[in-house]
Amino acid sequence: MAVLFGRRRRRPGTEVPRLRSRGDAVSTTKVDLHELAPSTDEFLGQVAQLQLGFFLTLTAAVEGAPTEADRETLAGSAAATLVKYRDLVAAIRRRHDDTEPFLEPFAAQRDDFQAIVRGEDWGQLLLGVYVTRGFLDEFFAEVATGVDAADARELAPIVAPTPGEDPIVGILQRAIAADPKRGSSLAMWGRRLLGDTMLVARSALSTESRVLPDDSRVEPVYTELIANHTRRMDALGLTA
Repeated sequence: MAVLFGRRRRRPGTEVPRLRSRGDAVSTTKVDLHELAPSTDEFLGQVAQLQLGFFLTLTAAVEGAPTEADRETLAGSAAATLVKYRDLVAAIRRRHDDTEPFLEPFAAQRDDFQAIVRGEDWGQLLLGVYVTRGFLDEFFAEVATGVDAADARELAPIVAPTPGEDPIVGILQRAIAADPKRGSSLAMWGRRLLGDTMLVARSALSTESRVLPDDSRVEPVYTELIANHTRRMDALGLTA
């Protein structure tokens, strides 16, 4: 089974996905995700646990919110994430009587990743959810196109990112405006999270195909995702 989440601490010498500079030429061809997509059961278990993790983290964010309006906004975001989780579990249940064998293998990894996302304070937690959920929702929407055709038609609308601006943006903008000195540290936090999140994405790809997850052809898959990450950071006035 492919492992969804990366290690919490990287060992010395471990290669981390890095961004090319704008001047670097990319001569590789985007890999066909049909070659790398996990099985439908693995995909469902992975993404369901990922969504559950974001729900639990957003619940913690609600508790730390400074105003009732912020608590309401974050509670709504958590509720939307829970709906996505339940829809994914329902898709597993339509295929199998027992969902546990498909969810349990990813529970510990889910917790490890969310421990990173939560950071050291409420601001890091909010930014963590904002950048990692945005990147991974888009990534798994792409991966969904690589599962079996009939399954892809069913799963695509479930895993698709929520349209419109993430409601967390307004809360983060106000928090940064109230303490502008936090901007530089949050920008650094966002850059660190991108590396961790790319490891999550890469480790979710199937290792059973002839194309390995670290194959050079995988890199172009991330080009648009990284550009969208930069736009998310720009919306907060932070440097990606």
